[in-house]
Amino acid sequence: MRRSVDAVDEAELVRRTATGDRRAFDELYRRTSPWLAVRLRRRCSDEDVVADVMQETYLAVWRSAGSFAGATTSGSAVGWLWTIAANRLVDAFRRRARQAQVPAVPLAETVAPAAEDEVMAGRVDQNLERALLTLPPEMRQVLRAMVLDGLTSRETAVLLNVPENTVRSRARRARIALREALS
Repeated sequence: MRRSVDAVDEAELVRRTATGDRRAFDELYRRTSPWLAVRLRRRCSDEDVVADVMQETYLAVWRSAGSFAGATTSGSAVGWLWTIAANRLVDAFRRRARQAQVPAVPLAETVAPAAEDEVMAGRVDQNLERALLTLPPEMRQVLRAMVLDGLTSRETAVLLNVPENTVRSRARRARIALREALS
């Protein structure tokens, strides 16, 4: 049975994990955890946070492997795993920021934002959201990876399992489409 787990790719390991196959999960962890830990350490120097994110990521993989196994997406299992880890890292940063917040000391003179500024900020957010929703999914994926996750075009290509030049052209087309939609 061990050889059969060694001979399959990561996507098949996730599919087997979805059926409750512990050996497949162990093999998936063995193959991906060193790579994942390195990527997380590039974004966070706190080893405790990285360890927590790793644990939360693989727990989520165990619990939701069926969502990948049943999906008809063309993404890779490794990309799916990285997406989970990146989201868990963002959550960890948010938790840390909330815990570290110190009550603000009010200044002698506080100035409330003008009503016009608040309305304009709301409109910009709505317009940006609408513009993003008009983009094809593959362009949104590229923007999410490069802008929100801060990945390079090469890392995005690996994550999405597409050629690097495709990533670059999708990013360029997405930026042009957003610029046109927002102008």
